Amino acid sequence: MKILAIQALRGPNIWSINRKLIQMRLDLEDLEQRPTNVIAGFRERIEKLIPSLQSHRCSKGAPGGFLTRVEEGTWMGHVIEHIALEIQTLAGMETGFGRTRQTKTEGIYNVVFSYLEEKAGIYAAESAVRIAEALINDIEYDLDHDIHRMRELRESERLGPSTGSIVDEAIARDIPWIRLNKSSLVQLGYGKNQVRFRATMTERTSSIAVDIAGNKDETKRLLSDAAIPVAKGVTVATIDEVYSALKSVGFPLVFKPLDGNHGKGATINVKTEEEAIAAFHYAKEFSRRIIVERFITGHDFRVLVIDHKMVAAALRVPAHVKGDAKSTVQQLIDKENEDPRRGYGHENVLTEITVDRDTLDLLEKKGYTLETVAPKGEIVYLKSTANLSTGGTSIDVTDQVHSQNVFNCERISRIVGLDICGIDIMAQNLTEPLTENGGVVLEVNAAPGFRMHLAPSEGLPRNVAAPVIDMLYPLGKSARIPIIAVTGTNGKTTTTRLIAHIVKNNGSRVGFTTSDGIYVQNTLLMKGDTTGPFSAEFILKDPTVEVAVLETARGGILRAGLGFNKCDIGVVTNIQEDHLGISDIDTLDDLTRVKAVIIGAVKRSGWAVLNADNAYCLKIAATADCNVSFFSMDEKNPVIKEHCKKGGIAAIYENGYVTIKKGDWKIRVEKATHIPLTFNGSVDFMIQNVLAATLTAFLWGYKTEDIRTSLETFIPSAAHTPGRMNLFKFKDFDVMVDFAHNPDGFNGIKAYLSTISATEHVGVISGTGDRRDEDIIETARIAAKMFDRVVICQEKYLRGRKQQELIDLLLIGLKEVKPNIEVEINNNGEDCLKNLINNAKSGSFITILSDTIDNAIHKVTYYLDKELDKK
Repeated sequence: MKILAIQALRGPNIWSINRKLIQMRLDLEDLEQRPTNVIAGFRERIEKLIPSLQSHRCSKGAPGGFLTRVEEGTWMGHVIEHIALEIQTLAGMETGFGRTRQTKTEGIYNVVFSYLEEKAGIYAAESAVRIAEALINDIEYDLDHDIHRMRELRESERLGPSTGSIVDEAIARDIPWIRLNKSSLVQLGYGKNQVRFRATMTERTSSIAVDIAGNKDETKRLLSDAAIPVAKGVTVATIDEVYSALKSVGFPLVFKPLDGNHGKGATINVKTEEEAIAAFHYAKEFSRRIIVERFITGHDFRVLVIDHKMVAAALRVPAHVKGDAKSTVQQLIDKENEDPRRGYGHENVLTEITVDRDTLDLLEKKGYTLETVAPKGEIVYLKSTANLSTGGTSIDVTDQVHSQNVFNCERISRIVGLDICGIDIMAQNLTEPLTENGGVVLEVNAAPGFRMHLAPSEGLPRNVAAPVIDMLYPLGKSARIPIIAVTGTNGKTTTTRLIAHIVKNNGSRVGFTTSDGIYVQNTLLMKGDTTGPFSAEFILKDPTVEVAVLETARGGILRAGLGFNKCDIGVVTNIQEDHLGISDIDTLDDLTRVKAVIIGAVKRSGWAVLNADNAYCLKIAATADCNVSFFSMDEKNPVIKEHCKKGGIAAIYENGYVTIKKGDWKIRVEKATHIPLTFNGSVDFMIQNVLAATLTAFLWGYKTEDIRTSLETFIPSAAHTPGRMNLFKFKDFDVMVDFAHNPDGFNGIKAYLSTISATEHVGVISGTGDRRDEDIIETARIAAKMFDRVVICQEKYLRGRKQQELIDLLLIGLKEVKPNIEVEINNNGEDCLKNLINNAKSGSFITILSDTIDNAIHKVTYYLDKELDKK
């Protein structure tokens, strides 16, 4: 077997609208002829290595269904899909969606399965192939190694429990999110309605408050001044100051770094001068200044306050084991780590206990080592702090907190100024006021961990992420911005630009993506073909954008899925033959499945805008799970008549007008001859683009008079529609640049040129290497019908082919239609254009197609400016 490609589909895709998927292109090679039932012992070996596959139901619909399929005989791609899913589950990432489909090429399959963490998912794909090969060849395989590696990848990539809980709560409320870095910086919402947070610090968190909380000495002073009980203590930086502290504070003591966290560098219950010196040096490893304070006996509590309201409280217990008079401390630790609630990193409710210096110091103070056998029932503490990240446990006590303690904790959040804060308290209990039971506030934490409250080892779990979302998105505040997604074979860019123009003219700041670049309002921010998910995300991350209009091409959908999970309006301009034979998209039905992803992502209350004159768009309409509207060049189109008879909304071209039809009513928007983009009503495909954009704007709620004004002010030019029928009028001849690159696009230009009188029609064409031979030949046939003379300029777009190969295909098409047509070959774009301009006949019309000349618009403009300068 051979892995040909692996890609992660992060957004809605051709396999699933709602799932993130790994897609692996797999060549089974000789295994195409060897299903599982002819591989001796395969069923027994796979069941022995991964017994949990017994739970896979497969098409049989019952546990054991997959293994039955293996016994009956199934292909290795299907087996690898199930292995990849199961080993993710074994690594703590339970997920269960999978598909395996053979491609047009025999033996080559697309193996598709869901994932939770991308790197782990990709590793699972590679591992599943290795496992299958080992099983086929009856070779021992170390599955535990792969499971452990996937856990490591998961921990390195996944969001922490606190960040993850906020994201999960956002998802539950249909709030979109984007991860902004490899750690815990997250954006909730889109565009102008976004908010950001990192771990449990939000964009509302005051930097001054974080500084105060990070300086434990400053925090104690502010709290003490506000009559909050705190532990007596001082800050030291030298050994001499340590000696002074011993006298002023007295034993027992706690040493901890001034700006430490997670209990790092802390030593508790220091009772001698020797222990104090050692504790000072240990804390010095983490901070230049050290807090020395009186060791308060009692229990360690954490109170969580969000938006100045107490939402949870927990009793924290340091990692410990209980003696049984038989086992050593190390054996007790090992046994404790077998608890299924304990796991690697943050994978489970509890974390595995590790032995470190803090552990050894605590044991030494008791006169113990790891080999000591503790008496039965004795609690042996292994950490000096109760952090869950070091193996501690938590018990929920939220409902037991005295009202005065609640009041003071909420005061503390305002005194320090934190919108989310964790308050560490040492006291016998929280059921009595601290002022009565001698309890004290030890410190106040910015970015407190949520895990102890989300999943306490005892007591009621608390959804503490909910009040965070309540704070960031109070009732009535939207997290989304309108998203209009445009796809199709031809007309995508022009339709996208026209919609964006209408939005902008109606007072909203619009961000839009096109095959020329990314724009916000009138500013080009990134040049290039920006029609994929990265470009969409670029716009959605921009905090100035109020409306997003996103051109969405097939390539991005196939490579990674959509860059958004939902849109308000999805537009499909048409579906024609183009890009076939690429990425397993071989037929127009295949292409329709790709374009339909956009409509699948339209929210139920949103709209699909579809071309009623295109049979493949009608197939999409039949399965759309949202409101559907149509546009058509023919008001008598049966689909339009039936749709409007039922009260539907459509845009039609009737009696020379662009018209909205709503039920039986007609609302004429503008006469086509008054819309510059239609070239005086002579270009049908431009009228189609206008219909799609007009219908979209009407559905969004814009007034027809405002739409009309926008249609009248959208001028086809290098500024508004670069590469889309851009006309340049020289003194004695005209030049047009258009990026038509497929038969349908060429036919549209042909229809327009038939209305243009010229002494000579000259065309500059090229082939595109990743198109089928028949597509390249067909464009040349159409070129022969519309031009008197043709120049082939095959300077680029080879895409894996040889230059002469493409030229030969073009010549076949040209000569087939017009054997005696004059053909010139000049593969130097600069020289080609220079010759065309300098030798143009008076009254001729030169058409440059498919962007055959690099920066053609810029270069033609240069020659036009030179001519004007001569005047």
